[in-house]
Amino acid sequence: MAKEYKLTPQRLQELQDELVYLKTVREKEVAELIKEARSFGDLSENSEYDEAKTEQGKLYSRIAEVEEILSNYVVIDESDDGGNYVRIGSTVTVLDKEFDEELVYKIVGSQEADPMNGVISEDSPFGRALLGKNVGDDVVVDAPAGSVEYKLLKVER
Repeated sequence: MAKEYKLTPQRLQELQDELVYLKTVREKEVAELIKEARSFGDLSENSEYDEAKTEQGKLYSRIAEVEEILSNYVVIDESDDGGNYVRIGSTVTVLDKEFDEELVYKIVGSQEADPMNGVISEDSPFGRALLGKNVGDDVVVDAPAGSVEYKLLKVER
């Protein structure tokens, strides 16, 4: 069974736009690079040709990846149903009990994760630990460096 990708409406649009760009503009650019490199002569010692073919391989790989995502996605419903529990699309404020520090994260599908900017995948250990929790709950995350404890302070949609 194919993996199901959870996407926000914005991320879905970004991927659709990227696919159109890759299949039109970028594919023509790479084809032109290959054509130009071929004109340099002997292909066995032509580094420009090798680089252009490598770029073509990367392009087709990315096209296949985006098509895979777009053929197996579910759009995340970001409407507020009144529940005050953590789900995909929630923005949470937690208290790191070890450092007594408040942190804010947004829980998203794996295709949108950006941990360095506080956007956490629901597939990550932290995301999995938070899902379904309510304000006031204690959350224990099993991290590679050991267990980390948090208290869930706020949940927003």
